[in-house]
Amino acid sequence: MKSSNRYEQIIERIFLSKYQEGISELDFVRQDIIDVAQELGMEAPKNVGDVIYSFRYRNILPNSIKSKAPEGYSWIIRSVGRSRYRFIIVPEQIIIPSQMLSETKIPDATPGMVLMYSLSDEQALLARLRYNRLIDIFTGVTCYSLQNHLRTTVPNIGQVETDELYIGVDRRGAHYVFPVQAKGKKDRLSIVQIEQDFALCAAKFPSLICRPIAAQFMDASLIALFEFEQNNDRISIVTEKHYRLVAPESISKSELESYQHRSM
Repeated sequence: MKSSNRYEQIIERIFLSKYQEGISELDFVRQDIIDVAQELGMEAPKNVGDVIYSFRYRNILPNSIKSKAPEGYSWIIRSVGRSRYRFIIVPEQIIIPSQMLSETKIPDATPGMVLMYSLSDEQALLARLRYNRLIDIFTGVTCYSLQNHLRTTVPNIGQVETDELYIGVDRRGAHYVFPVQAKGKKDRLSIVQIEQDFALCAAKFPSLICRPIAAQFMDASLIALFEFEQNNDRISIVTEKHYRLVAPESISKSELESYQHRSM
């Protein structure tokens, strides 16, 4: 049995066994995954946490769960402590790159050796962000990579992970922290990850200005970047830009001139 199908059966059983008409929150614990797997006659997943990770960041919840949300809303899974989770209804917030947005060509400075040996879309994307200073360009702040794949614990949430963490300084001398989530073309950006990035900043970097960033490959050389803000517990996209990494000689004089007249 494929893991995705097995995971769907487990998460569906957990949800439906606890669901009551009209509720907007539903709690469960990691042990429920093991217990339900045994009830279904399955071997419990070796990596129990991957069941949760799958539906928070990679896969869509089964239709039997989605159908229990009112129109315009959807269920998501949040961490509410160590090995404790919560289904919760939120307004539908889908992070998908716009197909109408113009592109900006950037001379590709990624070393060829790095491109040759990148092991995954996510790793390739993080490398391209770093070598082409795309976080600096996108934010207008001088940025430095502090740590990648940061995994830490945040109060009232539990363990969180961000793909890369940048710190930065602007011309005023103000300091920033930029948690970055990176996704390949076929993956999906999750609003839950952005919520956790805000919580991470508040817990670990309370004196810095927090500006969460998400990045996604649209094709092999086109990268979409998003910046988010949080108001009244709602996450909104502040800025979206698309950057195409190209050979320097492919940027024409007319394109450079057109960039000079663009709004910031």
